[in-house]
Amino acid sequence: MLNWQDVMGFVTKGNPTPERVVEKTEEEWRAQLTPDQYRVTREKGTERAFSSPMCSLFEPGRYACVCCDTLLFDAGDKFESGSGWPSFTQPVKENAIAYHGDNSYGMVRVETTCNTCGAHLGHVFPDGPAPSGLRYCMNAVALRRTAPDDSG
Repeated sequence: MLNWQDVMGFVTKGNPTPERVVEKTEEEWRAQLTPDQYRVTREKGTERAFSSPMCSLFEPGRYACVCCDTLLFDAGDKFESGSGWPSFTQPVKENAIAYHGDNSYGMVRVETTCNTCGAHLGHVFPDGPAPSGLRYCMNAVALRRTAPDDSG
């Protein structure tokens, strides 16, 4: 189970090696994604808080990257954070997410991206519930919900 010390280690020492890498041109991403998906995942945008019904969805399932279908989170690790974005305590695998220091907008945060394709997902914070203490605050538009037994 990852904790804040692990996350900060990835930020400072490098991210885990992904199982695969997906690269596409900007034209290919634009053709594949909706304008909102492209703005969030490829241009590091943020969707409006409380704009997605995914925030209050707590049914069994898994969540994959909307860009490359890499499995990222399980609904069993999802919780109501009150932040207005879907929140999780852990990724499904240590190497599913990449971590980057983010000092934009006068804040010190840790950006999360898909470790397979580099899609911006959101940020992770050290204020989540036990036992991990992590809150992966994700843009719903960056995720695709799958069936409980769908491996991505």
